Amino acid sequence: MISSPTSASRSLAPILCLSALAIVLAGQPAQAHGIAHGGLSSGFLHPLLGTDHLLLLIGVGAAASYISGQLLLWALAGAIGGGIFGAMGGGLPAAEVIAALAISAVAVLVLRSHRSGAAPALGFCGTLIAGAVAVHAMLHGQEAPAGMAAASWWLGAFAGSLLVSGGTYLVLRRLPAHWTTKLALLLALFGGFLVLGPIGLLAR
Repeated sequence: MISSPTSASRSLAPILCLSALAIVLAGQPAQAHGIAHGGLSSGFLHPLLGTDHLLLLIGVGAAASYISGQLLLWALAGAIGGGIFGAMGGGLPAAEVIAALAISAVAVLVLRSHRSGAAPALGFCGTLIAGAVAVHAMLHGQEAPAGMAAASWWLGAFAGSLLVSGGTYLVLRRLPAHWTTKLALLLALFGGFLVLGPIGLLAR
């Protein structure tokens, strides 16, 4: 049976969209870390300027769309805890490596759910999501400006993060499930690739 042009274009659409995402992300720095400055607009852009942060936000939205929308609440809890920990001077050894691995971990959660045909326990999924987000939020907390600009900066960072994760969740909820699984595979690969950068720095 010969497929119609419409069905062929639909089957190619996920590949084209994911390829476009890869091209866009390739033009961004792997990490956009350093002491941040500015207020609301600076905070809004900060989570989006590094590929590692952006990929995690997309991954959280994908996991929430595929497993449960409640994972967005777990992500929020992780963001608050990690942000406070980082702002108070807390840190982790090899945090950049862990942050990159967190992207792959969230993506594998989606792929595992797809393969098994059933989502893992929500508590396990939520804990993993909260932990992954907490590591990235900790890095944000270390970079957040001090003084009067801090509150507006954090508000902007929250808005930017919510836009990406929430937007990904809403879009993928309207698309066939195979879009989410293909995206998760791409995120897992990108996360593994990003690990190589921090490891190279640690080896110097």
